[in-house]
Amino acid sequence: MAHQQVTIARIYLREGEHILSKLMKFLHEEERVAGVTVLRGMTGFSRNGKIRTASLVDLSLDLPLVVEFYDEPDRVETVIQELLRRMDLSHVVTWSGVRHMKEE
Repeated sequence: MAHQQVTIARIYLREGEHILSKLMKFLHEEERVAGVTVLRGMTGFSRNGKIRTASLVDLSLDLPLVVEFYDEPDRVETVIQELLRRMDLSHVVTWSGVRHMKEE
């Protein structure tokens, strides 16, 4: 099995920010990163302390979103710098990982 060092980036958003489609277009069409997953949160809060949650009483359209992508470390750093320049992102974290690939 082959291995490759990667950096994983996680961007925290809210649905109400309305930038997910722009972000996905950038990551997919412009940067062509190795992989992206978007997760929709059930509940969460940010620095301002306001809790956003999904419930039967209040069907929120402003739930937390997590956009996670990975690629080679240098590429991820370049992509993040461009994202920070283009978009108002305040919660971006990264960590190192290993991609396990099937040998051909």
